[in-house]
Amino acid sequence: MLTTNTLKRKIRAGDEVYGLFCATPEPAMVEMIGCAGYDFVIIDTEHTLVGPQQVENMIRAAEAVGLTPLVRVAEGDTAGILRVLDGGAMGVVVAHVRSRSDVDAAVRAAKYAPEGMRSLNGGRVPGFGSLDLADYVRRANDEIMVVAMIEDAEGVDDIAPVLDGGGIDLVLEGAADLSQSYGVPWQTRHERVRDAVREVHGACAERGVPFCAIPRERDDHEEWLTAGVRTFVLGEERGIAARALREHLDEARRRG
Repeated sequence: MLTTNTLKRKIRAGDEVYGLFCATPEPAMVEMIGCAGYDFVIIDTEHTLVGPQQVENMIRAAEAVGLTPLVRVAEGDTAGILRVLDGGAMGVVVAHVRSRSDVDAAVRAAKYAPEGMRSLNGGRVPGFGSLDLADYVRRANDEIMVVAMIEDAEGVDDIAPVLDGGGIDLVLEGAADLSQSYGVPWQTRHERVRDAVREVHGACAERGVPFCAIPRERDDHEEWLTAGVRTFVLGEERGIAARALREHLDEARRRG
């Protein structure tokens, strides 16, 4: 059932908030992320083979531990936006936003009239009829977040019109795909890539649009804090788990 979007409230209040991508299609993993104390999770349906029912159960797991569930959808997947929101997601992360038309399509799919044209539906989010549906529509438009992921050179070039049309609650940088877009795949610390990410952040700061950084080195976090950023994605749970497993084994071998 629709609840207050605590992530959105914390961002508006200027609190520091931390999230993780979750690519393992397993509700228990989402539950662990919440129990670890993260503020939000981005359930990834762009790069993973995960069924709609499993996504819904992952959203339920987030709700159970007070974790705000967002879902990343593939570029242009407006039907996917509808399904994950009807499943209870508190927002969508739209991959590869390159132009204002991409934002307009996402807002149209994610918001009810007059802001958009999200298809009307009962079900779990309106509490199977326990919420007044007209009131639910108004509340959903207030609570649901549209997060634009800027991860292409075109998106950087068009960042002003992308932001100026409104409708974006948060911008998330995507330095990995940006590196490929600039011809330096996986060189996320290449100066061209770093300049592009700074340009996106600067445009967001000028317009009062919250920006989410992905720190990749120890010093990145402090640099972003100094620049006024308060929202962070600290990577993906698969990478964290893989590193922890390797370190656990290496430690045992060193003792042996």
